[in-house]
Amino acid sequence: MHLDIITPDQRVFQGEATSVTFPGLDGSFEVLNNHAPLIGVLQAGPIVVRPAGGGAPATFRVDGGVVEVLNNNVVVLAEALLA
Repeated sequence: MHLDIITPDQRVFQGEATSVTFPGLDGSFEVLNNHAPLIGVLQAGPIVVRPAGGGAPATFRVDGGVVEVLNNNVVVLAEALLA
């Protein structure tokens, strides 16, 4: 699936992933390939991206935001990145 993580200042990540774990308001949740359509609200916490083709997972800490999943496209609009 294609993943974009965007903040008001920059595009943080753009690429293919096999799974992504998000910090949802009611706990973390994971999105895999061919996931059902979804719009979710994120709280502050880590987004863990497992890249397509293997390799080490990448972690991005965000200060909340929203995620949209539709037709194997995942778009994250994050408020800000946390250090």
